[in-house]
Amino acid sequence: MSVDAPSPAPELGRLLLDAKFLVPRPRLGAVSRANLIETARSADSRVVAVTAPAGYGKSTFLAQWARAEDRCVAWVSLDRFDDDPALLLVSLASAYGRANPDRADLVADMGGPGVSVLGRAAPLLASVLRTSSVPFVLMLDDLHELQSPACHDVLGVVISAIPRGSQLAAASRAEQPHLPRLRASGEALEFGPDDLALDVAGARQIFANARVSLTPERAAAVTERTEGWPAGLHLAALIIKDSRGQERTVTGDDRYVADYLYREALIRQPEDIQRFLRRTAVLDPLCGPLCDAVLGSSGAAGQLRRLEAASLFVIPLDRRREWYRYHSLFREFLLGELGRTEPELMTTLHRRAADWYETHGSPALALEHLLDTTDRDRTMRMATALALPTYNAGQMSTLQRWLRAIGDPDIERFPPLAVYRCWVAMLTGDMAEAERWAAVLDASSFDGVPLDGSASFESGRAMVRAAMCANGPEQMMADAASAVAQEPAWSPFRGNALRALGKARLLAGQLDEARAVLAEASATAAATGSIDTVVICESELAMLAMDRGEWREAAGRLERALALIDEHRMHDYVYCLLAFAEAARLAVHRGDLTEARRQLARAMRSRPSATYVLPSVAVRLRLQLAKVYFSIAEVVAARQLLREVDDILTRRPALGTLTEEVEEFRRALASSAAGVTGRAALTPAELRLLPYLQTHLTASGIAERLFVSSHTVKAEVKSIYRKLGVSSRNEAVRRATAIGLLGA
Repeated sequence: MSVDAPSPAPELGRLLLDAKFLVPRPRLGAVSRANLIETARSADSRVVAVTAPAGYGKSTFLAQWARAEDRCVAWVSLDRFDDDPALLLVSLASAYGRANPDRADLVADMGGPGVSVLGRAAPLLASVLRTSSVPFVLMLDDLHELQSPACHDVLGVVISAIPRGSQLAAASRAEQPHLPRLRASGEALEFGPDDLALDVAGARQIFANARVSLTPERAAAVTERTEGWPAGLHLAALIIKDSRGQERTVTGDDRYVADYLYREALIRQPEDIQRFLRRTAVLDPLCGPLCDAVLGSSGAAGQLRRLEAASLFVIPLDRRREWYRYHSLFREFLLGELGRTEPELMTTLHRRAADWYETHGSPALALEHLLDTTDRDRTMRMATALALPTYNAGQMSTLQRWLRAIGDPDIERFPPLAVYRCWVAMLTGDMAEAERWAAVLDASSFDGVPLDGSASFESGRAMVRAAMCANGPEQMMADAASAVAQEPAWSPFRGNALRALGKARLLAGQLDEARAVLAEASATAAATGSIDTVVICESELAMLAMDRGEWREAAGRLERALALIDEHRMHDYVYCLLAFAEAARLAVHRGDLTEARRQLARAMRSRPSATYVLPSVAVRLRLQLAKVYFSIAEVVAARQLLREVDDILTRRPALGTLTEEVEEFRRALASSAAGVTGRAALTPAELRLLPYLQTHLTASGIAERLFVSSHTVKAEVKSIYRKLGVSSRNEAVRRATAIGLLGA
């Protein structure tokens, strides 16, 4: 069932987005990087990589470049929340949409429940960038925040689509994973620490801006000692200024370690300022009201402005100067100081931050702070409330990260969250984990309020059991009926429970009863906003209508289902794939084979997510697809799908009349006069591999992503080439895109 994605209250959300996507203002008096900017702009390189440790002015360089640029600039300040391929794509699409208002709708295509980030969303974004009518520069600050290999796979697809005349510029503390390949092909311009280091003239400018008099000889000595490290020079100016004319040696021979210099900068501040800096370092970003809430005081907004004016490593993030961040090195130092001097405050400060974000309508950010506390009960309750909307927003990686941070032992202690841990495994095709968590649920009990909107833990568990259908349609019907009995008319889960009951009656051969319950489920779900349940029920009802020869009714139901899928971007959602199969069947009936093949491709490419842990979905989908392929004389594909059905039935044999339908189709296929016609479809394993052909991962790299051997990858790649009729990766990607197996 669909629930709105978690989001901050409108004003807070807008301010945070402005901070993320607006080009930051360069620090007043910052040393000009005009020469580097000209080099970057005039280079015939699609990618400009700025790689250096913290404190080298990478962000300042990009900001100066952005303000000197006459092309469209799309800016993203990356943070740890972007370390989710789905969220990363949303951020990239948002930045591009802000720079190119004609494509402001692009961001919607990046999300949706069960979204295939590498199979659909990334190729869609790449296609838009590749065909951009105006040149642009996509600037990514703090690329080192992306740690997930999946994020770098997505970024690789995006980089490959940057057209000539446009550029992607990325700043990172560590070498960017895509650089070796681009370096080898001559497509990257690189700036490192030596390029960003300042000379004596730059040092004198920094000291002049700090109103510190410096002789040429002393400027040369300081520059040599800091090796031109911009942060070191800035700190040196601050320390010398605060020495009030007393001679002071500026040390710190290791320019990558700022502890001494930052300690000198901090210790010269009054105790109340030191305390303010240490305790607010838990926040990133930070604003006056948030700091006040965390500190239990007032006046933080003015304090932040004063700190910025004093050049104490406080960087404004928006034009109104409401949101700030600390320079990354300074924040790291401050957190270390907080842990050293007041470790007992860590949990309290994070809890207060969570309180503020929750009060201001941003529960997801509240949860991020709760994960850093010892308040596990509150953390699990909030994670339970956010689990479904986060998944529906297409942020499966974020949900999985939360669950990992909480840990399986704690999840087992809170059964309502264990329900979602099981659903995550089911919907991502992690069959072993799905069965393990199903067993945990069977052994659990919980009398409290689940907090996700369901009536009870028992109802949620019953819906999981019904979906898994491990013990046949009779038990499925009992589980579904139990959930229906518990969920009231206004519950957002009642439609889901009714849907399960309708599907159970379908497996039991009770067609009239199934139609009535599915129709009720669709109406109930529509009233409560459970969009995916509407799609599933309308698809099942369309199938039943076609079986009766009621093609007009089927067409109306499918039109509604497909429109909802498009509107809510549910193209990759396992429960929505039947709609594509039935749409293909309808197109064949109408004689439109082009449309039939388009809809077949939409269903086929996402079918790997339909596994035996959702047996009725997995088998019915494949059976309906096999029937359509058989009707258009694609016998090879029909037989392949039937083999996949058999694999599922070996694990879940008790599927009632659905098993009988499979046997009936098997007999029809065997007795058909049609020979071996058509081309074999890609197997689920090959479909899982296909999106990686867009990346520049080697066979061994792809093998690591998929947890298989290099030999398996090479064999599957050869099979993909043969089935698509191509001989190279680029040709395979183009062909797969053309027939709808990628993107679209």
